[in-house]
Amino acid sequence: MLITDPRQDDNPIIFSNRAFTELTGYSQAELVGQNCRLLQGPDTDRAAVHKLREAVRGERDVAVDILNYRKDGSTFWNALFVSPVRDRDGAVIYFFASQLDFTNIKSKEAELATARFIAEAEVARRTAELSEALSVKTDLVHEVDHRVKNNLLTIASIIKLQMRRTADGTVERTLKSVLDRVEALSTVQRKLLNDERFGRFDVAEFAGDLAVDIVGSLGRPDIILTTDLHPVIVSASKASPLALIVNELLGDAVRRGLSDGGGEIHLEIRRLNSHLLIRVVDTVTPVDVDKEQNDFSRAMLDASLRQLNAKIHRQVEGYRTDVRVTLLVDN
Repeated sequence: MLITDPRQDDNPIIFSNRAFTELTGYSQAELVGQNCRLLQGPDTDRAAVHKLREAVRGERDVAVDILNYRKDGSTFWNALFVSPVRDRDGAVIYFFASQLDFTNIKSKEAELATARFIAEAEVARRTAELSEALSVKTDLVHEVDHRVKNNLLTIASIIKLQMRRTADGTVERTLKSVLDRVEALSTVQRKLLNDERFGRFDVAEFAGDLAVDIVGSLGRPDIILTTDLHPVIVSASKASPLALIVNELLGDAVRRGLSDGGGEIHLEIRRLNSHLLIRVVDTVTPVDVDKEQNDFSRAMLDASLRQLNAKIHRQVEGYRTDVRVTLLVDN
């Protein structure tokens, strides 16, 4: 602490304690008669000095953090508080000043600021690297999906060519069943490739398109297709087995009579809490089903169900068949 006398010219120091001497390196004899500005130096904030000077001139309390200099030229951060001391008539006769060295705290703040800057720079660098890596990965996956789609289209073209060249009805029907499944998978790849939600698959959108394609390809005006579709988004890894499940359920209805005598078919896709429901209900006049094709379709369906750990429930009442597939989906 120290005391100054504003009634003397330049408001000199008239007293300082030993702690002030230890802080600044100046003896009391060296300080008395000096103005406090002797503690200022080239890096002392002029705004802080101005704030201090105006408070003294206005005879009011002031608290300011200021960089001061010791006698040996070293610096310290000074938490300075100055207060006027008045006589009984209210006239200012002294200024009392107390100082607290908070250099260590200030240094810690500087260290934290530096550490924060370095951390933020590192985060920015890592974010840029991860963004670039993600972009490369996305481009790579797009390229792979594009090639898969092209390969499936090539396979479909080969099957169609073989169908046109065969005269055996059994072979033609077998090739047609294979073609249906390849085209279903090709549709999945096309949707995954074009979907803005890359890596996500809307089961309802795909199933609705597939049902329209299958019914439309039959060319039967006596087929009534109804749907109750609600968006259900799943990861791309589930897309292919789900596509095969929908294809086999619709194909089963077609084989059992829909393609011969027409009828009604209803497709429902919705989310039930944490589960996906795929429901296909058909009402058809039954016809004899090719056992080999039917067995193969059931094998495909069972394999896809096992892959997704899905459950199937089939209920038959007269000419009406109600099939429900449920499986756990991502949140």
